[in-house]
Order: sequence, then structure tokens, then C-alpha cells
Amino acid sequence: MTSRVPYDKNVMSGKILVVDDDDTHRQLLQELLGGEGLQIATAPDGRRCLEEFGRFNPDLVLLDVDMPVVSGFEVCKRLKGNPETRLTPIVLVTALSATEDRVRGIQAGADGFLTKPFDRSELLAHVRSLLSLKLHTDELERAESVLFVLARSIEGKDPYTQGHCERLSDYSVRLAKRVGLAEDQIIALYRGGIVHDIGKVAIPDAILLKPARLTPEEWVIMKEHPAVGERICAPLKSFRLVLPIIRHHHEKLDGSGYPDNLKGEAIPLTARVLQIVDVYDALTTERPYKRAFSRAKALQIMQEEVGKGWWDAGLFAEFKQMLAQNPESNQEASLVEASPVKGTSV
Repeated sequence: MTSRVPYDKNVMSGKILVVDDDDTHRQLLQELLGGEGLQIATAPDGRRCLEEFGRFNPDLVLLDVDMPVVSGFEVCKRLKGNPETRLTPIVLVTALSATEDRVRGIQAGADGFLTKPFDRSELLAHVRSLLSLKLHTDELERAESVLFVLARSIEGKDPYTQGHCERLSDYSVRLAKRVGLAEDQIIALYRGGIVHDIGKVAIPDAILLKPARLTPEEWVIMKEHPAVGERICAPLKSFRLVLPIIRHHHEKLDGSGYPDNLKGEAIPLTARVLQIVDVYDALTTERPYKRAFSRAKALQIMQEEVGKGWWDAGLFAEFKQMLAQNPESNQEASLVEASPVKGTSV
């Protein structure tokens, strides 16, 4: 039997980005942490930190607060506000000790603080703890990545839906921020935009890729995909807030949607957000059964559907204003004012 090497909690591995405009502090941290077997990269200011982050992809950032160009608070806020980088631990290293500075760091998303001059044992304890946390986080991210790949592979089967996941993720996050949703709901919508149709993996290609409208019998099968998607994602605890989005993004406020015929505010708010952007994207892209609508035509159809009691009127009004304030490309001018379809099949 092969013997296992005992786990040594004192042995560290990982990549650390040290950011400080003081050459002496950078060199000190580099030598200290490098001596522990860690990979170290450095940056002299906030702007270079953001550049180096993308190149080095660190497991932990030790970030000085008082720097030229871009402050440590601002760098922390940017990294924590980006879904691609928000899970990387950041420790703010500062000579500031006032309570308001600590509060500002917490608001920026910092995972810890070290006060200059720092204690070596305290530094190593912080680093060891946060590298362990990042290891567990990476395991969760790998599971999430598998779901994302599966969702995109389903989308990739159909040339008519290329880019649909990314557009929904972008639209829904922007709309969620506009209406003041909490950060965890915004993250759920980012994920939900990608995986909302993952349940279509169980739909036969003959139905999923049919170049015409579905028969009533085929619709019965198609309408199973939200519940299937929920079951696929349910084991991942970090997707707790994503599950209602997946299951309920095809409900309608009047109760005529699926799979549960929910009405009004019984439909989760995050699902109502995704509904709006999902319908809009379906209308403004070409599908086998219709040509693409212009923005104006799509919004007109959606306004009529709001009048029927299908979509959230308040969210739709905010979405229209968001589009008006963030003009899209001129490609919309070439979209065809097609004849109205019978509802929006998404």
C-alpha cells in the first residue's frame, strides 16, 4: 500500500501579488513570502496592479492603501466588483488606523487588514488562512465552470442563439444594478444569465433545433427544461439564489407561464428581471420562425405584452430607460420590422 504524505498545515503554496509604492516594503514582502515557497509578483501602484493581476492571476493580493494613480481602496473596489476577480482574497496593508479607514476598506470588499509595521507571524497567519480559503473557493469555481461550459455547449448547438447567454448576463446585471438589487442577487443574475437554459440538455435536438414552430406535443417536452435545469444546478450550494431564476424565468404575471403557473409577486424578482431581458433578446435576434425585430418594434411588442399582464411593468419601464441611456450599435438600424409574432417564444 502506498503511504500518504502527512498534510502539513504550515506548508504554503500559491501566488501572491504584492502592491506597494514603497520599494523597501515590496522587497521585504517579496523576500519574506518568497522564502516560504510562494510565487510572488509585485506592482508599484494601483494601475500596474490591475494590469499585473490579469497577467499573474494571483491567489491573494497584499494591497497598500495609500498609493498614487489609483488608491488601494479603489483597486479593491474594482476587483471585488468584477465577477471574474471578486473571489480573490485581498488584504489591505496600511499605516492608517482610524475606524473610518477600516470601514472604508470593508465597504470596498477587503478580506483582511495588516497595519504597518506588520508583525511577521501575523502576516503569515493571514496569508495561510486566506490561501486555504482560496483553495476551497477554486473548487467551487471549477464546479461552476463545468455548468457554464455545459450551458454554452447547449447554446452552441443553435446558430440562432450565439451569444445569448452573455447578452442576458450583461443585460440582467445592468438592470439589477439600476433597480437597486442586493449584491448577492446581482451575482445570481450574472450566473443565471449563463445557465438559465441549461435544462435544454435533456431536450431532443429534433425539438431544440426544429426550424419551425413547435407542435403542442413538442411544447410539452420543451416546457420541462426549467425544472430540469433546476435539478442539474441544485447540488451546488453557491447556486442557491440562482435556482429560482432557472425555474421561473418562463412564468408570466397573469399565471399563464410555466412550469408552475405562478402569478404576480409570487414570481421571484430576479426571475422577473431575467424575463424582461430574455424576451427582448429573443425579439431582437433572428430565430428559425422569425426575422429579427428592431429595438423599437421589440419594445412595442413587449409594451403590448405588459398590457396583457405578462411582464413586470416597473421593470420594463426601467429597462426601456436603460436602453435609451446606453445606445447599442448602429446594427439595429438594419434590423427588419417584421410582422408581429403570436407572443414571444423564447
